Amino acid sequence: MIRIGLVGQPNSGKSTIFNHLVGYRANTSNFPGTTVKYLKSEALIEGRHAEVVDLPGTYSLTSLDPAETEARNFLLGEQVDAVLNVIDASLLSRSLELTLELLEMEIPMVVCLNMADEAKRKGITIDAEELAERLGVPVVSAVAVRGLGVREAVGQAMEVGRTTPLVPSPTYSADVEEVIEELAKNLKGGMVRRLGLSPRLLAIKLLEGDPYFLEKVKRESLKLYRQTESLGERLGKLRGNSSEGILSAERHNLAMGLFEAVATVGHPTIGLRDHLDTLLMHRLLGYLFFAAIMYAFFIVVFRVGSMIEAPMMDLFDRSINALAGVMNETSLGFTLLKGAIQGVGGAIGIVLPYLVPFLIGLAILEDVGYLPRAGYLMDVFMHKIGLHGKSVIPLILGYGCSVPAVMATRILGSERDRFITAMLTVMVPCVARTTIIFGLIGYFLGPTLAFLLYIINVFVIAIAGKVLTKLFPQVTPGLILEIPSYKAPSVRVVAAKVWLRIREFIVLAFPLLIAGSLLLSLFEYLHWDHYLNLGFLPITWALGLPLSLGVTLIFGVFRKELSLIMLFQALGTTQVAAVLSAGQMMTFTLFVLFYIPCVATIAVLTRELGRRKTSLVLASTTAIALVVALIARGIAVIIG
Repeated sequence: MIRIGLVGQPNSGKSTIFNHLVGYRANTSNFPGTTVKYLKSEALIEGRHAEVVDLPGTYSLTSLDPAETEARNFLLGEQVDAVLNVIDASLLSRSLELTLELLEMEIPMVVCLNMADEAKRKGITIDAEELAERLGVPVVSAVAVRGLGVREAVGQAMEVGRTTPLVPSPTYSADVEEVIEELAKNLKGGMVRRLGLSPRLLAIKLLEGDPYFLEKVKRESLKLYRQTESLGERLGKLRGNSSEGILSAERHNLAMGLFEAVATVGHPTIGLRDHLDTLLMHRLLGYLFFAAIMYAFFIVVFRVGSMIEAPMMDLFDRSINALAGVMNETSLGFTLLKGAIQGVGGAIGIVLPYLVPFLIGLAILEDVGYLPRAGYLMDVFMHKIGLHGKSVIPLILGYGCSVPAVMATRILGSERDRFITAMLTVMVPCVARTTIIFGLIGYFLGPTLAFLLYIINVFVIAIAGKVLTKLFPQVTPGLILEIPSYKAPSVRVVAAKVWLRIREFIVLAFPLLIAGSLLLSLFEYLHWDHYLNLGFLPITWALGLPLSLGVTLIFGVFRKELSLIMLFQALGTTQVAAVLSAGQMMTFTLFVLFYIPCVATIAVLTRELGRRKTSLVLASTTAIALVVALIARGIAVIIG
C-alpha cells in the first residue's frame, strides 16, 4: 500500500483534501494550528488503496516548533512513499520556501497548487507546467473546497510513489554550495546511514542549526560537531549573517525567483469580502461587530432551541404521566422507567435543540473564515493578560470542545504558556456547558442573561490569566496569525462537521445521560442520593442551593450535560422556575461553568501537563467557581 503524506503551510487546505479523500475526519476550521498531531486513514484512489496522512501545518521543517517537529520527524522516521505538497496558490512565493525544504529531502513529491480560484481573484496567473519544469516534480492546480483537481493531484502522488523518480535538490549560490558539499563529504559514513539521511540533507540541517541533528552529531562525534561549527562560522563571515539566516535567505531568494518566472500578476478583483475586512478588522469597530455577531449567534441558537424544547419536554412529561396511570409510582420498575424517560427526554428534548443549532452556527463561522479574524482581534486581549497571541487559538477552539482545545496548546513553544492556556481553556464554555446555559438560563431567564454569562466568563478568564502570568512572569512574543480569505460555507462540510460532533454526543454522551439518569433514579429509590448530597453539602449550603443539587455536580464531572439533566430529575420537575429563584439558577450555572472539567478533559490534561499540574488546574478552577458563584449569590441577595 502506498503511503502519501500531505504537507503544507497552515491554512493551505491539507485537511480539506484529506476529508475529500477519506471522509470528514480532520478539523478544517479555517484556523491555523488545528492539526497538531498527524491524522491518517485509508482511501481508494483510482482503484488502488492508499494510506493518506495529514501532517500538521508548518512553515518550516526546522524543529523549533511542535508542529514543525511532528511533520519533520514523520517524514524522516516513517516510510513515506510520496509527499503531496499542498500550496496556497495565492501565496505562491512564500509557500515555495517550504517546497524547497521538501525537495532537499529528496522524497518523491507532487505539488498541489490549491486555492487556484483565490489566486485568480488576486490577479495571479501561474504557469503550472513551467513551475513543474523548474522544480523537477509534477504540479497540479486544484480548488479543494469544491473538490476540483484533488483526485488528479493525489493520483499523481500515487504514481510518483509507485515509480519513485529522482527528486532534484535545490541548487543555491556557489559559496553556499561549496560549504554544503565540504560538510557533506565529512559526514559520509555510518552515522548518515544510521540517521537514514543523505549527506547533503544532514549538512543543510546542521548548517541551519537544527537542534535535533546538532545534538545527534555532538553525541556521535565531537570532531564532526566542531567541523560543523567551523564551516558555519566560515559561511557566516562570507555573508555577514548566521548560517541559518543565510540558508533561509537562499530559499527566500530562490522562491522569489521561481514566482517571478512562473507567475503573472494582474489587477485583483476587489469585492465585498475586501470591504468587509475594513469593518470587521477595524481597531475599534471590529470589537463592536464581534460582540454583535456573537450576540446575534446566541439569540438565534436560543430562539431555535426554545421553540423545540417546550413541546419536546411536554411530550416526555405526558409519557411519564401516562406511565403513572398504569404502574405503581412507588415500585422500582416505575422509578427506573421514569429515570430512563427523563434521561432520553433530557438528551433529545433539552440538549439537542440547543446543541445542533450551536454547532451549525459554529461550523459556519469556522468555514466562512471569521474565527481567525476574531483571533486577530483577541490577540490584544491575550497580550494584555501576558500570554502569547497564539493562546487565542486553543481558547476559541474551547467553545467547541475542551479536549481538542487542550491538545491545541501544543502549538505554544513555552511550557509556562501551555500550562496557563490549558487552565484558561478548560474554563471556556464548551458545547456541553453551552447547553446548560441555554437550557437553564436562556430558557427560564432569557437570552440576554445567557449572553451575560459569556461576558462574565471572559472577564473571569482575563482576571485569572492576569494573576497566573504575574505568578509566572515571562516575556511574550508577538503573534503571526494566518488570516484566510472568506469562503462560502460548504453545506456538505458544515453538515459533516456537525454530524461528527453530534455523533460523539450520541455515542458517548447519550448512553451516559441515560445511565446517569437510571443510576440517580435507583439512588432515589434506595434513598442513597441523600448521602451523596451530604458530601456536597458544604458547597450547596455555601451557594444557597437546595441539598438535592449536590448529586448533579457529581454526575457533571462525567459529562457536563448530565448536570442539567440531573437537575430536572433531582428537583422532580422540568418547571425549574417554580423551585429555584433566578439568583439560584445563575449561581448554579456559574459554578458548573467553571468547576472541574469533564473526565475526558481531565485525561487529556494529565497527558499534556502531568498529574501535578492537572491537580493544580482542577483545584484552581474549582476555587474560581466557588468565588464567582458566591459573588453571584451575594449580588442576587442584594438585588432581591
